[in-house]
Amino acid sequence: MLELYQWELSQYSEKVRLCLDYKGLEYRKIEVTPGIGQVELFRLTGQKQVPVLKDGHRYIVDSTEIAKYLDSEYPDRPLIPTDKKKRAAALLMEDWADESIGVKGRKALFAAISQDQNFRKSLLPVSTPDILKSMVEGVPADFLNVLGLGVGFSPDVITSAIASLRQDLEILTELLSDSPYLLGDEPTIADLAVAGLSILLKFPQGPYLDLPESLRGKGLPILANNPDYERFFTWRDRLYDQFRKPLSGKPPSAGSAPTSIQID
Repeated sequence: MLELYQWELSQYSEKVRLCLDYKGLEYRKIEVTPGIGQVELFRLTGQKQVPVLKDGHRYIVDSTEIAKYLDSEYPDRPLIPTDKKKRAAALLMEDWADESIGVKGRKALFAAISQDQNFRKSLLPVSTPDILKSMVEGVPADFLNVLGLGVGFSPDVITSAIASLRQDLEILTELLSDSPYLLGDEPTIADLAVAGLSILLKFPQGPYLDLPESLRGKGLPILANNPDYERFFTWRDRLYDQFRKPLSGKPPSAGSAPTSIQID
């Protein structure tokens, strides 16, 4: 069976999960513990980033390379068009999504985590021990703000990222105004990349991620609750309903969570 080394809330891991589900492939998720788990991943692959797909004795690194590998080895339901022009457009949009929605989505989420202790705790997988949840919840916001500055997530950078995300969503919404998918009548890697990478802006409605049930359909209010982007998120959830497999054997999660994530 295929094995996916991942983080549950990594947008790039979600992009690969969506690709695997779209192709109808069975796979086992291996959650990589930050720190010690990345050391083991480095031993296996020579790098520390997720996602990594293991197929037999082969390790495939990077979500784009994984998509290309899946089409090569498992050609049913291709992700990337064979027509040269359509292939170029699909890969170009996928690369844009990686560098735009993927990167800026993490910056917006960092701002939400810094400001909202309850949300910070709610994002942990439901299997996380209570003592660890309490430790994460108790991290001072000032400390996280300083940490953000250290990794380049200053308030100005985050504000710029959110403004740029608004522009991205406006463009995507326009592209979907007269087409079921971003590049026409058939789904491609472009659709799956944009959908998977957008999870940090607004979580899918269905039980697709290991998160409290009360977080489904919730997100950054400046984006998730904006009626201008409703068409985009409706499209994204429809795509999930079509192609993404729900978590299997997972009972409904208990507990409360904020109904929105406020960013001032």
